[in-house]
Amino acid sequence: MSVSLRIAATTVLSLHLLLFLVNANSSMDPYKVLNLILNPNGTVTRLQKIPQSPPSSNPNLSTTALSKDLAINQSKHTWARIYLPHKPNSKKKLPLIIFYHGGGFIFYSAASTYVHNFCENIANKTLSVVVSLDYRLAPEHRLPAAYEDSVEILRWIRTSNDAWLTRYADYSRCYLMGESAGGNIAYIAGLRAAAIVDEIKPISIKGLILIQPFFGGTKRTPSEIRLEKDLNLPLIVTDALWELSLPVGVDRDYVYSNPTVNGGDKVLEKLRLFEWKVVVFGCDGDQLVDRQRGLVKLLEGKSVHVVGQFYSGGRHGIFSGDPSMSEKVFDLVKSFF
Repeated sequence: MSVSLRIAATTVLSLHLLLFLVNANSSMDPYKVLNLILNPNGTVTRLQKIPQSPPSSNPNLSTTALSKDLAINQSKHTWARIYLPHKPNSKKKLPLIIFYHGGGFIFYSAASTYVHNFCENIANKTLSVVVSLDYRLAPEHRLPAAYEDSVEILRWIRTSNDAWLTRYADYSRCYLMGESAGGNIAYIAGLRAAAIVDEIKPISIKGLILIQPFFGGTKRTPSEIRLEKDLNLPLIVTDALWELSLPVGVDRDYVYSNPTVNGGDKVLEKLRLFEWKVVVFGCDGDQLVDRQRGLVKLLEGKSVHVVGQFYSGGRHGIFSGDPSMSEKVFDLVKSFF
């Protein structure tokens, strides 16, 4: 859920917003912080212009990886950006990573510069084919719209004739990966995919890579209380993001927000049977860390192969914003392969 509050992302934040955050208190208006105007028809006007990057499929340009855009569902205006290392192995196919971007379900796209740069690095550092989904955003398309798109791309890939996929991607080694809200989407997409494995063949999912996944609940955790007024991600802002993205009439203990409700989804048993690997990245400086640790504990209780990679300090968004922390993600992903 790497919203425009991430202070390190200075290209996204304006000076007046930083000054506003410095003086933030419990009475602040989260929509002003998010640079949103709530419209009477349930939509929002996004005032912040987020930097965008075009794809580049020209091997002669000095890019980290090659990339191109392909339409997924024209009626829903969904599409994907595919990334390929500059010199893919022509004799052995590469692992396939499907990536879901962050943004609190409200912001960003597969073309956003921070998303584009991170996916380029994933493809380059892990030598994999990366498919970054541009899913529908809330509140114009509340959840489960993003989850539906996250599964539809699996069906699209299995029938696609695109040469980058058919020639270079190993469908038998597929991983779902996401950051923040994208981590939430990757988790739910994994549960939904586990229930329809025969329908998405020859795609075979081997694991989930969840980077600071965005989860919530009605009861405050110690890390949420401790970091309630954290300038990077105030608690009142996460509440607002859930209010805009969850189905109308449900609270943060709905299954989309709180994966531990009723002891977890019954499909988790299939993750154990399929021997999927799950890794959850987090850090103590993120108010969401207790939620992430809670997910690891839930999966451990279900005997799912899960690894919790938690670090001291840090902030929300550090694994994509700090190159040294990004390397920790890339190194572990390579060990999965």
